[in-house]
Amino acid sequence: MTLNAASPKLEVTTPSLSKSKTYVLDTSVLLFDHNSIERFEENRVAIPITVLEELDQFKVGNETKNYEARECIRIIDRLSRDHTLNDWIALDNEDGGKLRIIVQRDTDDSVANSVFGSRSNDHRILDAALKLQREDPDTSVILVSKDINLRLKAKALKLPAEDYKNGQVRDIKLRYTGRTVLEEVDSNDIRKLHVNGSSRKITMLDPKRQNNHFYILRNGSSSALGFYSESVKSIERIDKEYAYGIKPKNAEQAFALHAIMNPQISLVTICGVAGTGKTLLALAGALEQRNRYDQIILARPIVALSNRDLGFLPGDAEEKVNPYMQPLWDNLNFIKSQFGENERKSRIIEELMAENKITVCPLAFIRGRSLTNAIFIIDEAQNLTPHEVKTIITRAGENCKIILTGDVRQIDTPYLDEQSNGLSYVIDRLRGKDLYAHVTLEKGERSSLANLANTFL
Repeated sequence: MTLNAASPKLEVTTPSLSKSKTYVLDTSVLLFDHNSIERFEENRVAIPITVLEELDQFKVGNETKNYEARECIRIIDRLSRDHTLNDWIALDNEDGGKLRIIVQRDTDDSVANSVFGSRSNDHRILDAALKLQREDPDTSVILVSKDINLRLKAKALKLPAEDYKNGQVRDIKLRYTGRTVLEEVDSNDIRKLHVNGSSRKITMLDPKRQNNHFYILRNGSSSALGFYSESVKSIERIDKEYAYGIKPKNAEQAFALHAIMNPQISLVTICGVAGTGKTLLALAGALEQRNRYDQIILARPIVALSNRDLGFLPGDAEEKVNPYMQPLWDNLNFIKSQFGENERKSRIIEELMAENKITVCPLAFIRGRSLTNAIFIIDEAQNLTPHEVKTIITRAGENCKIILTGDVRQIDTPYLDEQSNGLSYVIDRLRGKDLYAHVTLEKGERSSLANLANTFL
């Protein structure tokens, strides 16, 4: 097209390569991480007024979600000290992010209510995000929620939605197992490992070796189990040894028990499906080391049925928690059954329980404590958030060992998944560190029936 002097000028608009973004946060995100407000770099963060109301309902209590609600309210209060929240206010981060509260009145037309045919807080949050989308069409508005169904509802209304990604494992397909199988290892090297107890030569066969890592070494009929530590720069032989009457039935269990019994390792994570022996090995290893610690503390995250709080159960704190601790007691009774009623090791367990040297502890009471000279076993740790796991581990004092067991594919908490739960988070962030070891158990040893169910159901 040719333009002459009399022709009007054509205005060419260059589309923006990237829209500015506004993230609308759901209550589940703020209860998961109270610092989430400041995790979105230079982008704007909006909080529906309904979310503030829900935070107010969660602020009282001793659970982690209550703590998160209180901290989040304090952060918003601090940020708005010299401002109202109807306008965008600067966040504390260095990237230039901003915060605003979205007010959506019940008298306003509700798109979500009309589409889904009911009135709820989730629909008010959706309406608030849609309102923001209408007010500023040049901005990309994205709902962030840990609630999968809320994200699906948002997408049904053509509102972009995503999970809160901070604290998620980077690639679940590359899940760390803590062990490596080395085939075709020189049989003479395997023999020398059995004789000498360690080998530097075999260490060089794995250029990607990590600290506190386990190995299955094979060459035809020759085989050995090994453990590599950066402190000694060599692979040490591992034997299947008894721990309080319990003997490992496979290589994985031998690795797990070695990590539990190793005084150089203060934090152990053990993953595996039902029946692989996670809890049994943790308890047996703890009892075997009873002279090294003053107390054995047992705990499990409590995911109450029908969302009913522990308060409705009768009795004191320990009596309320005991029904949820029954799997731990079952494993302890199984260990006792390895000995006669009058045998010394059976009597020792009873004495430890009578003297409260084996005790259960509600995880809600851990905050503020310092655990010294204790071995702390947390079962079903996949039901913990990353923040809860950090809270537990930071309670460790002198001569404290923490063992986390669980199955990241069996999560009972609605806002956690394989990538965002606390157990996966620890494995991903701490692998290769000096004081930490991990083992994944895959071979079920409970019964043939349990293995059948794990495989086909």
